[in-house]
Amino acid sequence: GPRERGQSCPCPEVRTRLPVLRWLPRYSLAWLQLDLIAGLTVGLTVVPQALAYAEVAGLPLQYGLYSSFMGCFVYCFLGTAKDVTLGPTAIMSLLVSSYTFHEPVYAILLAFLSGCIQLAMGLLHLGFLLDFISCPVIKGFTSAASITISFNQIKNILGLQGIPRQFFLQVYETLRRIRETRAGDAILGLACLAALAGLRAMKSRLPRAACVEPLAARVSYLIVWTSATARNALVVLFAGLVAYSFQVMGSQPLTLTGSIPRGLPAFRLPRFSMAAPNGTIPFRSMVEDMGVGLAVVPLMGLLETVAIAKAFASQNNYRIDPNQELLAMGFANILGSFVSSYPITGSFGRTAVNAQSGVCTPAGGLVTGTLVLLSLAYLTSLFYYIPKAALAAVIISAVVPLFDAGIFRTLWRVKRLDLVPLCVTFLLCFWEVQYGIVAGVLVSGILLLYSIARPPIKVLEGDVLLLQPGSSLHFPAIECLRDAVCSHALAASPPRSIILDCRHISSIDYTVVVGLAELLQELRKHGLSLAFCSLQDPVLQVLLSADLEGFQHFPSREEAERCGGADLGGGRAASFTSTSESLLLPT
Repeated sequence: GPRERGQSCPCPEVRTRLPVLRWLPRYSLAWLQLDLIAGLTVGLTVVPQALAYAEVAGLPLQYGLYSSFMGCFVYCFLGTAKDVTLGPTAIMSLLVSSYTFHEPVYAILLAFLSGCIQLAMGLLHLGFLLDFISCPVIKGFTSAASITISFNQIKNILGLQGIPRQFFLQVYETLRRIRETRAGDAILGLACLAALAGLRAMKSRLPRAACVEPLAARVSYLIVWTSATARNALVVLFAGLVAYSFQVMGSQPLTLTGSIPRGLPAFRLPRFSMAAPNGTIPFRSMVEDMGVGLAVVPLMGLLETVAIAKAFASQNNYRIDPNQELLAMGFANILGSFVSSYPITGSFGRTAVNAQSGVCTPAGGLVTGTLVLLSLAYLTSLFYYIPKAALAAVIISAVVPLFDAGIFRTLWRVKRLDLVPLCVTFLLCFWEVQYGIVAGVLVSGILLLYSIARPPIKVLEGDVLLLQPGSSLHFPAIECLRDAVCSHALAASPPRSIILDCRHISSIDYTVVVGLAELLQELRKHGLSLAFCSLQDPVLQVLLSADLEGFQHFPSREEAERCGGADLGGGRAASFTSTSESLLLPT
């Protein structure tokens, strides 16, 4: 029978927590066709990238593939953005390399713990914490990561062995041993880079084929578009064929990837201890070893995903929920750790491919994940012939666009102070990634707190001084306000009373109330008074509740100007029209 009036339906809450229910009932055959095309296209991109990013993470190459399918399946059910694809990325692989000591056991455990942290943050609605990581910090980190990751692959382009992973040592050793370059690797690597750059440029300049054009023109467009979109797979396939040809002829001038274990990873709990030559490393020691990585990895992973989701959501006019993205990321990393995945996040490059392929729903991820599983089950023997120089070219091609040279010029024009966290993050990330990110966040936080502690205060001089704070008052700012009021009131000749225009003050705290009480008392000692005008209701209620001695207020600035001279200055009505105006800026 019909539901009784007044009863609430649990469906909206279920649909919020399980976004697949929003689009699944409306799923159509037309959507299926587009999702299949997009899923296959992304799959052709993710397989070579997964192998390459495992190299960046310092792990055996199969772990890149192990990390590439679970996120696709989980996000299909829990994700809120139709375009986003989860999996290994260059940035996350660099972080994993920094915190897991190139040990798969550490990497898998980091995925599990990161997932638990992200899941807890989602349940507690802590997605707002991402707002404290400013854009200059993100730009500084990604730009430094682009240079670090690219240079890390130069050794594979040149065919050099035994190059350390620390950036400055890496630069020194690479330049010192440049004469040991293997000609075959260098030629192939540079050729792959040129091919990838050419295909990328071709795609960006490709005019869209109209439906009214001849069939031959549309087919040609499809061939060129597919080649440019799946350029990573195409280049790796070509390089593999070259390497195989040399192997058949009995000579091999290229450095090959080598054997990759065949088959799917076992589904099991991550290991919470690790065998070592001198005993067993317990769980507690492993957590201590990963240190700040347990905060940096889940936050940066979420940051990448939410930033990508917001970018594509705004282009396609739909909204995403950061807390739901946290839940999706958390489950993806936890379940991924059961199949030997290292931490994953949203990939900007593959998400762009997904969107450009016309994906309609997150179901495209099911196709991508299935393609990765098929590759693990049947194609790993073919990966033996992939040259390392080709994978290095794929990585460099993917991360070079992350470097944003224009951000320095933009910040110089917009707000030069933002160059400080940008440069701090950028420079320190070459030393250690975690130092760069943490230092950048701290510098941004200090600049934010300084602006709160030193709000701009406009001063209008007349028979009665009028001071107007430019923002809300919090406890670090009360001393600045007291100094401004006292210095202007007492320095005037003769000393004058003060009207405080509070139109921009939306909240105050207890320390501010105490400071205002002391300020009223101090001015009374000098025979002066302080009145308030344009108080917002929440602030007025707080001040009335505090029962400040000598507290008086006017509803508006105009009324304060009319009554100020008689009530405060004792002479004539205060006039601010012909007086000077100054602005107290933070010093």
